[in-house]
Amino acid sequence: MTVGYASGAVPRIPLNLVLLKGCRVLGFQFRDFAAHALQELARNEASLLGLLASGQALAHIGATFKLAEAAAALRHVADGKAIGKVVLAIG
Repeated sequence: MTVGYASGAVPRIPLNLVLLKGCRVLGFQFRDFAAHALQELARNEASLLGLLASGQALAHIGATFKLAEAAAALRHVADGKAIGKVVLAIG
């Protein structure tokens, strides 16, 4: 299972369920993947960039701010309001 908590709220796991179900809990950080599986990271990145370039995958843009509003954009992210990508429009 993949768990992300970009909103800032770290989920709590009821450890009694881990014991009752006999499962394991493993931690993982993406930067560890880059440190220990560089070839796989490069392959996955190339694949993702290909999907983006072909239009088969699209990044969700949840908010756009003018460059002069960069502080407001940072606050938007820090307050956990960002859904998808937050874009700074230049020009």
